[in-house]
Amino acid sequence: MPKIAISGKGGVGKTTLAALLAHVYAQAGRKVLAIDADPAASLAYALGFPEDLVARIVPIAQMEELILERTGAKPGTVGGYFRLNPRVDDIPDQLSAEHQGIKLLQLGTIKQGGSGCICPESALLRNLVTHLLVARNEVVIMDMEAGIEHLGRGTAAAVDAFLIVVEPNRRSMGTAMRIHKLATDIGVPRYFLVANKVNDEEERAFIAAHSAGIPLAGTFPLDERVSAADRLGVAVFDAAPELVERAREIARFVDEAAPEIP
Repeated sequence: MPKIAISGKGGVGKTTLAALLAHVYAQAGRKVLAIDADPAASLAYALGFPEDLVARIVPIAQMEELILERTGAKPGTVGGYFRLNPRVDDIPDQLSAEHQGIKLLQLGTIKQGGSGCICPESALLRNLVTHLLVARNEVVIMDMEAGIEHLGRGTAAAVDAFLIVVEPNRRSMGTAMRIHKLATDIGVPRYFLVANKVNDEEERAFIAAHSAGIPLAGTFPLDERVSAADRLGVAVFDAAPELVERAREIARFVDEAAPEIP
């Protein structure tokens, strides 16, 4: 059951990729847990979750009673005493939303202290991510921001594929190289590019020339049906069949790249 983390510059299409892969694996009969770890949370919409279900989703970082119960400290406090290894094993099944065979958790953001915050929220989220990547027997797909805030050195090795989504422009490729450095610094073992909004050989050549040798897992063309699906509130999986086949190819690539699980 592969564990996939997806990152990239804002707007490059990483949420679209996460949604497509989640549906591809679910359609193949796999158990799928999708994690929205981007502060601009929109994975539920890309997955096609109904509006009333989306409205009921509460980010884990905003569940003050849960954080207090599990860590022994109130959210928003910095320093002091709290549990660094709170219980999280029941959270995915009890607090996820589910639609069309895909479970979804929204992590939310930590409002104080930045990415290095030593606070109850960060302790709970980091321990939860570790549990999701190490202990869960299902496909886990994590839609991240342009960074690796929720990954630590202890969990990096559990990522079977770290996918960095790029567009054929310098800003996107520059962000990808910074993400790649952060990932390698903490020991992510397998990382790949996914090129999006690529329409001709010149753009493919641009990405190849600026990829620093990072393997390419797949390519998507610019497709207006992605934006149309968002406006209509339907899953990208249902709106763009050609993109689904591209996502299947990436899933096969990931499955072959991931180490065998005994």
